[in-house]
Amino acid sequence: MAHSIARATLGLTQPTKIDPPKISFSAKDVDLVEWKGDILAVGVTEKDLVRDENSKFKNSLLQKLDSKLQGLLSEASAEEEFTGKTGQSTVLRLPGLGAKRVVLIGLGSGASATSAYRSLGEATAAAAKSARASNVAITLASTEGILAELKLTSASAIASGAVLGSFDDIRFKSESKLATLKSVDIIGLGTGPEIEKKLKYAGDVCSGIILGKQLVNAPANVLTPGVLAAEAEKIASEYSDVLSAKILNVEQCIELKMGSYLGVAAASTNPPHFIHLCYKPPSGEVKNKLALVGKGLTFDSGGYNIKTGPGCSIELMKVDMGGAAAVLGAAKALGQIKPAGVEVHFIVAACENMISGTGMRPGDIITASNGKTIEVNNTDAEGRLTLADALVYACNQGVEKIVDLATLTGACVVALGPSIAGVFTPSDELAKEVVGASEAGGEKLWRMPLEESYWESMKSGVADMVNTGGRQGGSITAALFLKQFVDEKVQWMHIDMAGPVYSDKKKGATGFGISTLVEWVLKNSS
Repeated sequence: MAHSIARATLGLTQPTKIDPPKISFSAKDVDLVEWKGDILAVGVTEKDLVRDENSKFKNSLLQKLDSKLQGLLSEASAEEEFTGKTGQSTVLRLPGLGAKRVVLIGLGSGASATSAYRSLGEATAAAAKSARASNVAITLASTEGILAELKLTSASAIASGAVLGSFDDIRFKSESKLATLKSVDIIGLGTGPEIEKKLKYAGDVCSGIILGKQLVNAPANVLTPGVLAAEAEKIASEYSDVLSAKILNVEQCIELKMGSYLGVAAASTNPPHFIHLCYKPPSGEVKNKLALVGKGLTFDSGGYNIKTGPGCSIELMKVDMGGAAAVLGAAKALGQIKPAGVEVHFIVAACENMISGTGMRPGDIITASNGKTIEVNNTDAEGRLTLADALVYACNQGVEKIVDLATLTGACVVALGPSIAGVFTPSDELAKEVVGASEAGGEKLWRMPLEESYWESMKSGVADMVNTGGRQGGSITAALFLKQFVDEKVQWMHIDMAGPVYSDKKKGATGFGISTLVEWVLKNSS
């Protein structure tokens, strides 16, 4: 299959090199009244704002601040109708404190989830952007009753939110303002080596999330399969003490009989690149071998079943490599964290799904690398075809567990909406592991059924299977299709992240999946 290499410069667009936010974090135990800086941010629950008969705060920290400000804090927050609900915030510029501004940020009825504390960090970063602030302090109005371990995870989540909230992907804008936030003091959640280690961990994961966002946000005329492969090699080069890279070209994929993957890639002038990174710990015995497999369609036109009509979102199909972005973002984070006792394979079958005389047609029969034949009844159900060969390849690496991530079906978005990814697995043990990791990472997963009786709709009269069933249960039949390419001895999970990969509200990528993958790998490390 001959290809001419297309340069990734269509439209002469080249991203400006922008360094991610460099924010120094420190955990302190200081008097808030005496703290000097641009912004003092206080996370408050609705309960924290309960007042006595004199309309004064009952909460001791708010009481202390209000007393120093001679009652102006309670007066101003009442005038602003600030009640501490999730998403509420109020910025008060009041004389009398070391801080130039006090920001009250609502945490709702009671903050306990990682996502609530991450939102506190993000809201603080937003206030810092608006005020062009360079240093802030963040604290909670109530820390009594929070266990020491929860204080660590809360501090980590706050730090993550501050970094991610400070990041704007401005690489493709001709004019833009750079973030000004340089330092964050986290007050009242403890001090010492344990919390400092947790804050470093937050920074490592955030660097992976930012990479993931940048990959998904990059347009298809800039991020081709070849450029995605070069980004993967760059990660391996940066952390070469623990990561190695192997990029397979078309001829090597033919040798491995990857007919399913190559069938999708056949129409594009940008050749496919099969990406395989491998993490091995710097020392010690490997006890667990894992694989993370990401769908890597850098653009999906739909092929001959072209995406047309309202709601087809063809203009957003640069995001169809969101699974690959999650896998590579996790690789970058793990390259810095360097967990012991675990080997991790990061696998992406990168290509484009385009239209041309060399392309795959509806009705064609293609053969995957495990010998199974597939009748292509819809060229727009292409992601599963690329994943089929990627999953066979992952099983051949001798791994015990595989998690694949893909922006696979619109059906999953209809079922779960824009914030929740659907997970499919025959393994209760793996479901418990990964869902637990998602809770720790502040991401939302929901386990869906793998209803075997639905496989009837995937049977072909002329091949082993078709690549898509009817409209009903579309995300389930897609998962059942992938299951055909996984060794029965391997624990496997499929994550359909078509909903949460991109935020319509923020008009950008979310970096979804990276926190969960990193947490899951760490759960499997010694």
